[in-house]
Amino acid sequence: MGTIQVVATPIGNLEDMTLRGLRALVEADRIYAEDTRRTRVLLDHHGIQTKTTSLHTGNEEARIAQALAQLDAGDCLALVSDAGTPLISDPGARLIASAAEAGHRVEPIPGPSAVLAALSVSGLRAHPFTFLGFLPRKSGARRRLLAPHRDRSEALVLFESPNRLAETLADLVAVFGPERRACVARELTKLHEEVVRGPLETLEKRFAGEVRGEVTLVVEGGEGAESASLQPLLEAHELDQRMAELASEGRRPREIAALLAPLSPLPRREVYARAVAHQKAAEDESEASRG
Repeated sequence: MGTIQVVATPIGNLEDMTLRGLRALVEADRIYAEDTRRTRVLLDHHGIQTKTTSLHTGNEEARIAQALAQLDAGDCLALVSDAGTPLISDPGARLIASAAEAGHRVEPIPGPSAVLAALSVSGLRAHPFTFLGFLPRKSGARRRLLAPHRDRSEALVLFESPNRLAETLADLVAVFGPERRACVARELTKLHEEVVRGPLETLEKRFAGEVRGEVTLVVEGGEGAESASLQPLLEAHELDQRMAELASEGRRPREIAALLAPLSPLPRREVYARAVAHQKAAEDESEASRG
């Protein structure tokens, strides 16, 4: 039987590679890598000549048969991701499950992890914690995913694209409230490493502009009374009812949207559009009553 080693690699600084990890990469018969070009930078830095084969989301299923054949022949394989500990929001889970089911030895070679690195410097209550990985791309879906965690005591750890960081922070403010403490850890272990801590509202303003680099977010868990003081997110029919009431009071759509968007899982622009529709309905009703 063969052995497949799940090898953690640096999340930025190439000197963070462990001695055991280096030995595993040197001695492996083949390295399966999420992106062979990025892995080659690491291998070249440490003078490692082991051959690599790509294994990513698009080809993982096709690679499994090849890897299992090598394991059946008694080979020792290494699995790495682009950075950090493999299988944490990375491909490879199906390969590892198949190898284990076939009776091959699966060994972890621990090392760098963006999740643990961000937790360690967050300055927040970090235990226990829940890791959510990358959030959905759309605001409504993000809010629906985050809502069940609002009243829980666990800290949350999230990965986010720098292009969506501002939008995600706005959604976090809407769901958890402006005062919930959080931490934005950007470019960890790299030259431009930045760790910013503070209330979500402050972080939203701080990262409203262009952001670069890889981002890990830590959001502190709720604390009973503080968490319970937040109003529950409105269902669609409740949102429409509240809008109708506010429109009948003469509130303008922009004001209605500002009041209700934080209480809705819908994107702010959709809340505004519905508020405009309610204003028009109220005006039509008023015109009809005068007629």
